[in-house]
Amino acid sequence: MLMMQTIQQRRERQNRQINERLKTLMSAYRTLGGSFTGQLTVDPTHLRDLRGGAQSGPEETGAQEGKPSSDRSRRIRDAVEAALADILLLGTEEHCRLAGQAAGDLAAGRPIHTAQLVISLRSFIRAALDLAPIPGDVTIPLQGPTRAHGSVGRSTWRVKACSSTCTAAVSRCALH
Repeated sequence: MLMMQTIQQRRERQNRQINERLKTLMSAYRTLGGSFTGQLTVDPTHLRDLRGGAQSGPEETGAQEGKPSSDRSRRIRDAVEAALADILLLGTEEHCRLAGQAAGDLAAGRPIHTAQLVISLRSFIRAALDLAPIPGDVTIPLQGPTRAHGSVGRSTWRVKACSSTCTAAVSRCALH
C-alpha cells in the first residue's frame, strides 16, 4: 500500500511538472505568435535609447505623437523578452537554440522575427497534447508578437491533469 502511494505521488508530481511546463510554453507561444497581422518583428529599442534620442534632438517627433507607439513597442518587447526567458528555461533543445538566437539579436539591437520559434512551439505543444499535426493543406500565415493590451478581461489557458493515465487536458479559464 505504501509503495502504491509513493508511485502515485511521484506520478502526480511528474504530471504537475509537465503541466506547468506546457502552461508556460503555451503562454510564450501566445506572446510570440498571437498576431497574424501588423508588425511581425520585435523592435529592440529600449527606454534608455528613447530617452537618449529625445535629449539629443529637440526637432524629433513630439512626445504626444511618438509616445504611444514607443510605449506599445516597448511593452511588446518586454513581453517577448519574458517569453524568451521562459523558453530558455523550459524549452526543448531546438526551442532554446531559437530563443537564444532571438535574445542575442534583441540584445544586439537587431529586430527579431519569431516565426520559426512559433512554428516549433506550436508543433511541440500539439504533440505534447496528443493532437494531430496541422494538415499540410492548411496555410497558416506568419505569426508575430501579440499586441500589448491591458490584462482586464483577458482569458488564459489552464492545463490540468485529468487522470493518472492522461498527462494533460486543456480548458479555457475565464476567471484568471
